[in-house]
Amino acid sequence: MDETLVRTSVEAKADFEFSRSGGPGGQNVNKVNTRVTIRVSLQDLDGLSDAERARVAEKLESRIAAGRIAVSVSEERTQEANRRRAVDRIETLVIAAARIPKRRKATKPSRASKERRLAEKRSKSAIKRGRNDRAHPED
Repeated sequence: MDETLVRTSVEAKADFEFSRSGGPGGQNVNKVNTRVTIRVSLQDLDGLSDAERARVAEKLESRIAAGRIAVSVSEERTQEANRRRAVDRIETLVIAAARIPKRRKATKPSRASKERRLAEKRSKSAIKRGRNDRAHPED
């Protein structure tokens, strides 16, 4: 996967939509369209193989509608800052979803760890045995 190619294709082929941000903020929120919604087609993303594209579609299916990945950002006060943050976020999502996770190697517990576990079990058992009513008959 070519990460720089992914970023350039996101910046070049994405559709940006601007709207007013919600929540408190006074005049800036009420007058200025600072929220950015970015949508980019999964097929338009360059630098991904078919297998990576399929993995992205599977991992990000909750964000995909009509074959387009959507992300909204309204954290910053300016439209440009939100636009940069949206591009960064969609790039990060695609790269993380395309990456194949490392397989876990199965390992056996060591002898010492088994002995520690069994010693801890004996200790807890002794503590609980000591709470038994028959061990402390009432006078």
